[in-house]
Amino acid sequence: MMKIFPTNIIKELDQYTIQNEPINSADLVERAARVFVHEFCRRYSKQTQLIVFAGQGNNGADALAIARLLLDEGYRLKTYLFNPTNHLSYDCELNKQRLLAMANIDFTEVVDDFIPPVLTSRDVVIDGLFGSGLNRPLTGGFAAVVRYINQSEATVVSIDIPSGLFGEDNRTNIPSAIIQAHTTLTFGFPKLAFMLAENEVYVGEWKVLDIGTHPQIVEETPADFMYLLEEDISPVFGPRNKFSHKGTFGHALLIAGSKGKMGAAQLAAKACLRSGAGLLTVHVPAKGGNILQTAFPEAMLSFDNNAEHFSSVPDSGSYSAVGIGPGLGQHMDSAAAFERLLQQKTKALVIDADAINMLASNNELIKKVPPLSILTPHPKEFDRIAGESSTSYERLLKARAFAMEHSLCIVLKGAYTAVCSPEGNVYFNCTGNPGMATAGSGDVLTGIILSLLAQGISPVTAAVSGVFLHGTAGDLAAVYRSEESMIASDMIEMLGKAFKQIRNY
Repeated sequence: MMKIFPTNIIKELDQYTIQNEPINSADLVERAARVFVHEFCRRYSKQTQLIVFAGQGNNGADALAIARLLLDEGYRLKTYLFNPTNHLSYDCELNKQRLLAMANIDFTEVVDDFIPPVLTSRDVVIDGLFGSGLNRPLTGGFAAVVRYINQSEATVVSIDIPSGLFGEDNRTNIPSAIIQAHTTLTFGFPKLAFMLAENEVYVGEWKVLDIGTHPQIVEETPADFMYLLEEDISPVFGPRNKFSHKGTFGHALLIAGSKGKMGAAQLAAKACLRSGAGLLTVHVPAKGGNILQTAFPEAMLSFDNNAEHFSSVPDSGSYSAVGIGPGLGQHMDSAAAFERLLQQKTKALVIDADAINMLASNNELIKKVPPLSILTPHPKEFDRIAGESSTSYERLLKARAFAMEHSLCIVLKGAYTAVCSPEGNVYFNCTGNPGMATAGSGDVLTGIILSLLAQGISPVTAAVSGVFLHGTAGDLAAVYRSEESMIASDMIEMLGKAFKQIRNY
């Protein structure tokens, strides 16, 4: 699990590393430059024309060190150091002198006028103007350089963070003054800004490079945000005991389906059993029984009093876990029945889709949701509950606060689905792909989480592991299909392979 620290804390971690490894700051710059160059050389051939843009601070020091090392590797490059105030940081000045000591360099220090190089589609720009410590928008000459780079056809690789992007909250930033990188090679830890949809255009593909931050301070420093890795999930899915039986793995109740939406119930039900639940009962409208029993005979059925929608509440007390929402509809009868379900004071629920919309239509209902219940909204569904948000950052903060206030687990769906725990921790998922943005994918996720909850896994772990498993199945489906042609059933079919992949990590 990678901690996601605020950028001001990362600076403190670097300082601790310098003092306690011990290592001087120039050597830490050199270490960062070497891991960057190692990754860069894997991606780009020596025939590529490189243009390095360096700033006055420590990110500029990184850029100048990288330029020198790339020259040693045999790359052709031009380096521009922007120094309009005639003042460089200590490490930047040191690396400028080291670069100038090399033979046959193409180096320009920009103090006043800047004559920009011609940038073509064959060029790669290495962006080292500003690092993650920036806290106000770029203006003037630096903003003009950013706009020039963005308007070119060159490929852009940013050092640590795209210049102009703040590490966390960019609501007051100026979009036109932020580098639009194709790739960001970041040092030490992911940045929170990388997880947010509105920043994709700036960050592009990103990868964390280990620069050897002192492990003791990383361990001791708390973080509210975490980025999950396969090694974190693997222990959850251990091998089954030889003498276990279907009763060992829980009995889940799924309340789902309505006229015209029985497919959602079927997808969630299949995903639930495919994810290891021992038994599953699906509560469906009376007319939906034949559809589900024919398509999926492994599930037991409980029939609603109404032929077409949810209206009567089964006794949920005998079940290991209860999920509600896929294809449910929002009939008045269904809303009343949902409220009666909540009044049963059952254990934690998995609440999705139309059940979330019913919570949104009645603000009093949220107070009746059992503690530690798992809500799985997409962004618009969450906005209906908590109010509109102007950015993903604002929505994320609301989701975290909402989870803490109501003692719930919020699974905020997205490219990096965020699981917000009642304790205030937020776990970002690393699996999945755009092909999973398809009808029924959310129903599959609900079934997976319900299954894990029924098997006795704690709510937060069930949510985190379920999201990871769902994304892994989607990634495997993309291998066999394609992102454009993937459907929800493909993810269900890949759940067995996903389990094996995670267990064998």
